[in-house]
Amino acid sequence: MSLFQRDVTIEWGDCDDAGIVFYPNYFYWFDSTFHAMMRSLGMGQRLVQAEFNAVTPLFDVGASFRSPVTYDDVITISADLGEMTERRFRIDYTVTCGDRPVATGFEKRAWAVYTPDGGIKGAPIPDAFRNCFKKP
Repeated sequence: MSLFQRDVTIEWGDCDDAGIVFYPNYFYWFDSTFHAMMRSLGMGQRLVQAEFNAVTPLFDVGASFRSPVTYDDVITISADLGEMTERRFRIDYTVTCGDRPVATGFEKRAWAVYTPDGGIKGAPIPDAFRNCFKKP
């Protein structure tokens, strides 16, 4: 079982001229699934910024596409923690339409704190953030 799942209904505007989902939408759905998952774990971005003075910027993404989806299809996006190091973590995604595999993907994110000049700088991931990923 995955750490987090959500369903997305494919809208007309999600599709290209061929009538299938335009591939950049998957990256939007991965990002929005990550944020929904973090909110469900009690670690939404607003809290991360307020409590830790930090953000979780992307530094690498990828996807592999298995089969197309079209208008009115309902896809399920599953998210899991792939790995976590001292300063970085990877979220793995699986997309299905019913029992049919549609796509897999990943996001690699860093833990970064705000600097006094308004920039960001990599930092160790705090235990409170790490612990929210532990399955009961």
